[in-house]
Amino acid sequence: MSEAEEKDRPDAAPPQTGPRPRGEQRSGDGRRRGGAVSARRKAREFAVQGLYEWLIGGADAGAIDAHVREQDGFDKCDAAHFDMLLHGCIREAAELDALLAGHLDRKTAQLSPVEHAVLMIGAYELRHCVAIPYKVAINEAVELAKSFGGTDGHKYVNGVLDKTAFDLRTAEVEAARASRG
Repeated sequence: MSEAEEKDRPDAAPPQTGPRPRGEQRSGDGRRRGGAVSARRKAREFAVQGLYEWLIGGADAGAIDAHVREQDGFDKCDAAHFDMLLHGCIREAAELDALLAGHLDRKTAQLSPVEHAVLMIGAYELRHCVAIPYKVAINEAVELAKSFGGTDGHKYVNGVLDKTAFDLRTAEVEAARASRG
């Protein structure tokens, strides 16, 4: 089947829009190769893509959700975590931006949409997912920024979320710092 015929198939998945992890390996059929990625990390990756679409176009959360669910590999992600991140970040966008604002060197509207989406996910997880250690939430956001963001965006994300973690989980952060000596 030619490439043109493949695109015209009614059951063909729509092309992916938004950011795609930088440097990811693809096989001949467009699927990712390499090491296994956890279902929760995949959920975060899809949430970044959905938030990117929302930040750029302002589309309805339901439409974005439906579009992201059509992407290749969505069936391998933690759908419940994706739902919580995408819908929670959109619903609480103003509150998350306010949490982050004190640690930013510019307004959130001036952030790249990828960094903004990653920071929203990190702040949301720090605020609501207390079962996830703060260091893990920050590291996952840093990895998203490395995959999707600009060259040094991960450093910015790390610094902002480290300060946000202290605001949201003071006891946990202080205990970790005290154990380091």
